[in-house]
Amino acid sequence: MTVRVRVTLAAVLVVGLALVAGAFVLVALLGSVLTDQVCADARERAAQLASGSAGLPGTAGNSRPSELIQWVDRSGAVVGAPGELKLADPGDRCVAVEPPGFHEDFVFAAAAVQPGGASGPDRVIVGRPLVDVLDSTNFVTRVLLVGLPLMLLIVGGVTWVVAGRTLAPVAAIRREVDEISATELHRRVPSVHTGDEVGRLAATMNRMLDRLERAQDGQRRFVSDASHELRSPIASIRQHVEVAQAHPDRSTLANLAETVLAESLRIQRLVDDLLLLARADEQNLPVHKAPVDLDDLLFDEAQRLRTATTLAIDTTAVSAGQVLGDEASLRRMILNLGENAARYATSRIRLTLQVDGAEVVLTVADDGPGIPPPDRERVFERFVRLANARQRDDGGTGLGLAIVAEVVQMHDGTVQVHETPSGGATIAARLPTAS
Repeated sequence: MTVRVRVTLAAVLVVGLALVAGAFVLVALLGSVLTDQVCADARERAAQLASGSAGLPGTAGNSRPSELIQWVDRSGAVVGAPGELKLADPGDRCVAVEPPGFHEDFVFAAAAVQPGGASGPDRVIVGRPLVDVLDSTNFVTRVLLVGLPLMLLIVGGVTWVVAGRTLAPVAAIRREVDEISATELHRRVPSVHTGDEVGRLAATMNRMLDRLERAQDGQRRFVSDASHELRSPIASIRQHVEVAQAHPDRSTLANLAETVLAESLRIQRLVDDLLLLARADEQNLPVHKAPVDLDDLLFDEAQRLRTATTLAIDTTAVSAGQVLGDEASLRRMILNLGENAARYATSRIRLTLQVDGAEVVLTVADDGPGIPPPDRERVFERFVRLANARQRDDGGTGLGLAIVAEVVQMHDGTVQVHETPSGGATIAARLPTAS
């Protein structure tokens, strides 16, 4: 059954049970109230007869229509009407019984005659029929038997309409989502500006579609950029090979081998970076966390930079700092930071490491052209190369800082770009300490 049917049936069932219970209570209360009223009338009638008889006996009969009256003496014998029907004395209470010879219930009440004689009447018994009470309760019962189904029908109809109007946006959302394919992630479900659960569902679905669209766009850009990056070294290798084949006298085997080796290393580096980022996206990056001394890794990177470049490498501000992480990933992060700084530095790179509370702060600063504030978040995206002086074609793939961001995030840290006082760029990574 659909939600609409279930809601309608539940509403009809609950309201029906409530109405039936209320109907029973109503009929019972009505019968009780009317019976009490007849009892009060019988008491009042008996009191009137007892005070106005002055000991003169009457007979059991109908002084009023549908009314039974009987006088009895102290022994309980009927006075003035021997042999006739003897009514039960209810005492000080009202009693509802069906007298012999009658086909309806009566309420009987009694009152003492003042003064009572030795041979005269001592009490008077008055009986009032309950036919009016039964007629009233039967009438109300018939009305309820007709009215309750009509009320349930109205409740069911109203619930059906209201549930349909409430669930109509859900049906529209379902139809729209069912029609959205991988090539149509720009489409959105109808917005419902009601502020209720359905409206929040529509907003949530649209936010999910936004995320899917951004993820798909990012994936497409990733594939396109990766293809472009791979085409460059492949085209270079092909060009040199074709030149060597067409003009053997213009190229030597050593020069060709050197070019092919350099470009193949560039391809290998790019493929390794792509594989690492793909595994990071799948949350399948192996992490073997253990205490790692970042100062040792920084000193190793400083030694590598001194050997590979002519830049001045400053490590005077490197102090001890230990984190709990994967040594290989952290070494790769520091390597990428060092290569990035060496690519754009003019003459100097400064490496620092210090403990700030519960975090270890690692910074790599260069004296190059710096990174404009609008691009300081974007540099951690994949295949991003900035314009102006930082766009040098020196073999970079545009994935170095993206890998840095992934490794820092994997270690529950943060990474930011600041401006160096000398005008260059400072990249600061904050990681939780091992303790």
